[in-house]
This record gives sequence, structure tokens and C-alpha cells, in this order.
Amino acid sequence: MDAVTFDGHGDTEVIGYDEVPDPEVGRDEVLVDVKAGALNHLDVWTRRGMPGLDLEMPHVPGSDGAGVVTEVGAAVTRFSAGDRVALSAGVSCGDCEFCRNGEYPLCASFHVIGEHVPGVHSEYAAIPADNLVPVPDHVDWETAAAAPLVFQTAWRMLNTRADVSPGESVLVLGASGGVGHAAVQIADHAGAEVYATASTEEKLRYAEELGADHVVNYEEADFADEIRAETGKRGVDVVVDHVGEATWDDSLQSLAKGGRLVTCGATTGGRPETHVQRVFWNQLDILGSTMATPGEVDDALEHVWDGTFDVRIRDVLPMSESARAHELLENREGFGKVVVRPDSELD
Repeated sequence: MDAVTFDGHGDTEVIGYDEVPDPEVGRDEVLVDVKAGALNHLDVWTRRGMPGLDLEMPHVPGSDGAGVVTEVGAAVTRFSAGDRVALSAGVSCGDCEFCRNGEYPLCASFHVIGEHVPGVHSEYAAIPADNLVPVPDHVDWETAAAAPLVFQTAWRMLNTRADVSPGESVLVLGASGGVGHAAVQIADHAGAEVYATASTEEKLRYAEELGADHVVNYEEADFADEIRAETGKRGVDVVVDHVGEATWDDSLQSLAKGGRLVTCGATTGGRPETHVQRVFWNQLDILGSTMATPGEVDDALEHVWDGTFDVRIRDVLPMSESARAHELLENREGFGKVVVRPDSELD
């Protein structure tokens, strides 16, 4: 079969589309005929190489994908050949104290398909049955592939970790990205007053379409100053920051007293300076969040499947053009998710 691969870390020139061995299906796995995959910034960082990441090369990336079941392992009872499924990429041990308490993302063995082990940007993929969710017949493959990672991540950030209540105010940074555009909709659905930042007027208009009440072009204004002005110097109750170093101080400055900053990533760097006095004097909470529990995944995707949440697709490309797909993310081109499909699906 053909698959997206890289055999070393680096820039986009390391990405290929090559023939690799067909996957073998284990007892607890399902073989999926992949119809579409989607990219996340996680794919960019995996390709570049992260501290502590030790991959078997060549590596097949991809933590988002959807397709049709063609074969099931001997121990699998949840799925049958012909079922439509999508990947939920977080893998936990299922037996530690955190897993027993339902907090799967806190598992010491937690890892991500596509990041730590081979992913699904390929014609076929063998996936643990526990990492698949059913996809209704009316949902198209691009939506099914693009929704799971970002919507489960944003759902846990806002509903579980930050516990957003109706009437609160939420600032979403980078509203044009995958997590950002999901977070705008989830905050709006929770009854919050939503502030959003983006780098162009076109992206800001998209954010407004999805539920943002106030928008800030961070290329033209300091968003912390704008938020303080918009809120009468009060600040917002919650900031959703997946940017990291470049926005960290302004995010803290944007919070009201007793506010919460919730973070799931650091695309501009993971070691920002923190004014600790601001944290304790204003009694701020800094909350980390990673992906979601199975129940949170189901809750988030139910709202995608029924059309409550809109998965925006900025481009659909053949998997052989995955280097270009990575560039779209790195250069912040467009609004929403980038989808890749096996070349054989586009013939």
C-alpha cells in the first residue's frame, strides 16, 4: 500500500509518499480502508522532532482519519466489516489509577497514534478497536476525518478543565486553527461571551460566523490591550491558549481576577516567562489539558455529527502532496482543518 512517510526529522522535504508493507491486524485491532485523513500541528512537531520522541523510521504520521472497516481481529466485537469509523488517537493502559478513575489522558502510558506510533495517513491502517468511533452515514469523509482530535481537545479544555458557565467570557487565541475554530463554537454553545483573535480580516469574519461576539486582529493590535479595553479593564474569565511562548504573558494579562488560562499546546515554544506575581495576586488558575476521555469524545462528536458544530476545511489535498499540507499549517494559510486523501481515492 502507499502511505505518507518520513525517514528522518526535518523540514517538509523529508516527507514522501511511498509504498510500505500492508498492516497486519492484531487480535484487538481493526483494519480500516482509509478514505481521508487530516493534519494537526501535532504532525508538524512530530515531523520536526520533539525532545524525547523516539520513532521507528520510516514513520507514518497522522492522528486524524476516517474510513471503512474491512477486517476485524479475533477479539473485536464492537465493529464489523463495512462499518464507517473515525480515529480517536489517544491510547491509555486502561488499568492504572487514572484510567480506573476515568481520567485516561493522565495515564502514565498515554500516547498518541501518529505521534508516538505509526499513524493513519495511508491507504490502510490497523487500529485498536478502542480507538475507533462510529461515523453516521450522512457524515462526509472530510468531516469525519477532521473533527475528532480538535473537537475532543477543545471540548475537554472548555467543559471539563475550565468548566465554562453561561454568561462567562472566553478569549480564544488563534481562532482560525483546528483547536481554535472548535473552541469558538464550544464556548458559544456553553453560553459564553466569546472573544477571538486571528491574523486577517477574512479569518476574523469566519470566527464571527462560528459564534465569536468580539474579534481582534493580533497583527494590528495588542490583544491584551484590546481585551482590557473591551471589558472595561476587567478582563475575561477564561483564555484558551494553544500558542505558548509568543502569547503567554498577554494571555495572563487578559484574565480577570480569579480567571483561568487553559492550555493544550505551545506552537511558538514551551518555555515562556511567567510573571508569578500576577498569578498569585490575581489568584489565577493555569490549567493543562490533553485530548479527552472516551465519554468526552462521544459528547463532542455527537454535536459534530448532528450539525451543531461546523468543521471548517481549508483545503483537501492528495496524500502525495502532504508536504504542501504541512506548509498550509506552518504558514497559517486559511481557516480550519487541512484534509489529505489517499491518491487512490482521488483517481
